[in-house]
Amino acid sequence: MTYVCLMQHGEAVSKEIDPNRPLSDKGREETEKIAKYLATIGFKPDKIIHSTKLRAKQTAEILAEHLKPVKGVEEVEGLEPKADPRMWYEKLATTKENIVVVGHLPHISKLASLLLTGNEDIEPIRFRYSGIFCLEKIENKWKLVWAITPDIIP
Repeated sequence: MTYVCLMQHGEAVSKEIDPNRPLSDKGREETEKIAKYLATIGFKPDKIIHSTKLRAKQTAEILAEHLKPVKGVEEVEGLEPKADPRMWYEKLATTKENIVVVGHLPHISKLASLLLTGNEDIEPIRFRYSGIFCLEKIENKWKLVWAITPDIIP
């Protein structure tokens, strides 16, 4: 079984407050809530990858602190908001690793659409800050197996 979990970074501060757009207090709290919950249910990814943007890096680091992925955390190219999702669609099609991908809208939504439907414009998943959606590859097709957003965790 191979799974790929797609996560939108936590809420960031505005460009006016800080042009680097780090996570806001709410973004940190919600990401922490998700990470702690995933750890309590025994979720163990092999690796966490994230875009080159600070807010995605900070989100990935919070996850890693709780989930302790065996292959660590890696910053990668091609997950930025306007990046072409087909590059990661192709990479994930052949992966044997269980990966969490921390990215941005609209890219992460288009990537999910490609994986689930083959069409980047359908948008079968509605992402929200710090929300994580897990897809499993079954017989060379991706299926949504679970979704967790901060507002559903007690």
